[in-house]
Amino acid sequence: MAKRALFEMSPADEDFVFRHIDKLDTFSTSELFDHSLLPDPKQCRILSVFINSRLEGAALSRLPALKLIATRSTGYDHIDLDYCRSHGITISNVPVYGDNTVAEHTFALILALSRKVIQSHARARSGDFSPGGLQGFDLRGKTLGVVGTGHIGVHVIRIARGFMMKVIALDSHPDKRLADALDFDYVDALDTLLLASDIVSLHAPLTPATHHMINSENIWRMKKGSLLINTARGGLVDTESLLAALEAGHCGGAGLDVFESEALIKEEKQLLSNQYNIEELRNVVRNLALLKRENVVVTPHIAFNSIEASERILLTTIQNIQAFEAGKPANVVVGS
Repeated sequence: MAKRALFEMSPADEDFVFRHIDKLDTFSTSELFDHSLLPDPKQCRILSVFINSRLEGAALSRLPALKLIATRSTGYDHIDLDYCRSHGITISNVPVYGDNTVAEHTFALILALSRKVIQSHARARSGDFSPGGLQGFDLRGKTLGVVGTGHIGVHVIRIARGFMMKVIALDSHPDKRLADALDFDYVDALDTLLLASDIVSLHAPLTPATHHMINSENIWRMKKGSLLINTARGGLVDTESLLAALEAGHCGGAGLDVFESEALIKEEKQLLSNQYNIEELRNVVRNLALLKRENVVVTPHIAFNSIEASERILLTTIQNIQAFEAGKPANVVVGS
């Protein structure tokens, strides 16, 4: 019997977790969530996944004893919240694990674009050291627009100020004391931020309100030649609109660690099943088109993936599981 089920686990993850949790009562696999992989789905009380497993009501209904979903992420848009609420399933997350980690990766993408690092590396590797076409631009004096001033967004602002950039930000709950301390300004609308920014960096959660916050209408309000950086959630950006703006030369480039329908790219067998959404498949094709563009730098959703942050994620998840089993749920986003 396995009362706990851990999906999307690497060997290193398992080694770390099983130093703290009894392996006897725990099923673990590197696969995405699939109830059929469990030795006895009806006995599973605790389920832990990362962001690529979709926990929809129909699938969760195969686990009648389920009481806790411990997602190893801050976001939880991959989980059917309504089903969990109506069936008394608690959801816990990892609210803080890598403000600096994701922020540093954000600037890795910015620098890769601003200094044409990828093209320069490829040219040098080929034995060609000519500088033609590789001229970049300084970050000093440029305006960075930060959407979302939570833990990660704030650390991005700190780094930007170190580069002597001007920073403007948008958040549903502006913090004037924070703005004064870090010397940046809040704006009152996304359009205002897009119009004024040389680089736009997204650090908002994915909700119905933020879905496609960058879309076919407002992407053309960005400064011509400006950069778009997304290390938050793929669904914040309408991929079709981004492609159109890149192809028209309006958007100067994009640094993307996340994509719409990215799980279908990572897990090919999902594409071969009959359970897919046509719009998601269109997004897969659009994502492949993005991958081919020279002015787009992509990474496979690894902004979180430092040694230190990965250990913090696992440790918090372990603590969430142990707290729930002790009758004191922690980091609850949906309570039973």
